Amino acid sequence: MTPEEFGKAVYCPARRSVKEGSRRPVKSPSRKARLERDGCKPLMPNGLFRLAPIDPSYLQSLSWIILDARMLTRTIPSSGEALPVIGIGTYKGFDTGSSSKERARLGDVLGTLFSFGGSVLDSSPMYGRAEGAVGELLATQHARQKVFVATKVWTEGRTAGIEQMNRSMKLLRCEQIDLMQVHNLVDWRTHLATLRTWKAEERIRYLGITHYSSSAYGELEKIMRAEALDFVQLNYSLDDREAERRLLPLAVERGMAVLVNLPFGQGRLFRTLRGRPVPSWMQEAGCETWSQALLKFTLAHKAVTCVIPGTANPDHMAENCRAGDGAMLEESLVKKLVAFWDSSVH
Repeated sequence: MTPEEFGKAVYCPARRSVKEGSRRPVKSPSRKARLERDGCKPLMPNGLFRLAPIDPSYLQSLSWIILDARMLTRTIPSSGEALPVIGIGTYKGFDTGSSSKERARLGDVLGTLFSFGGSVLDSSPMYGRAEGAVGELLATQHARQKVFVATKVWTEGRTAGIEQMNRSMKLLRCEQIDLMQVHNLVDWRTHLATLRTWKAEERIRYLGITHYSSSAYGELEKIMRAEALDFVQLNYSLDDREAERRLLPLAVERGMAVLVNLPFGQGRLFRTLRGRPVPSWMQEAGCETWSQALLKFTLAHKAVTCVIPGTANPDHMAENCRAGDGAMLEESLVKKLVAFWDSSVH
């Protein structure tokens, strides 16, 4: 895959229809059957498709509500698999009790993600009760097939790592984890060796490493150059653009997918921008809110595969997901947004 092809966006035709007055999904034909029926042709050499448009009058005549929208996707370089560009991180927000009210709210958050066509869900043993909450919700919603489950190993030693990962699989109620990552590079040499074995045994599908701070970029870069990785997860936001200099170009060079954490700068961006309207030129680009503008900024870099902002609010989840729809920001708008931010803090 060339740098020009890397991260090329396509639309993900994830849809689920429900008749009005009913919460039970109507059984739909398989994706393959729909594509063959609609005469779709591959959009890219890796076999991804653009779903044929549906006549709105047809939907109205059936009194259906389309709950799953089209979200932009980007490909995982090591496999060609498409991932929706907006996901969710479960730090803090999913570390909650087991009351029905708390679970219902988090269930609405996941339901909102799925309804927009999103799938990526990132967790960790470090996140307290988050893995258990996610596992319970996925089982309750019968949603395992809808989600790309990513979690991490966060301990020292081979035996302790294996025990921790087995516990994560039990909590998440997954026989196979989509992506297992070495959290914050803790004992990464030991754990990567285990992960390669697990991948060969198909206990996991992908492996990677993570960090949340640009202070670790030097070590991240060394590992990315030395090791074959499917994913790297790192922080990247309008107020911390250090990843643009070396790591994001290196991910393209090495064929690694990129998950972005902390796209809102741990809330710093919102605190600084509070009370300021979104510029008209950003609204014209489809950004109605600051969260959409900030997420679209992150996604404007083609090395970024998926952004995983954390939230426990269904409305915020919907707002975030809308950043994954429509065209991405052109380079001129990215530069304009950077200049706007830089002038705001100086």
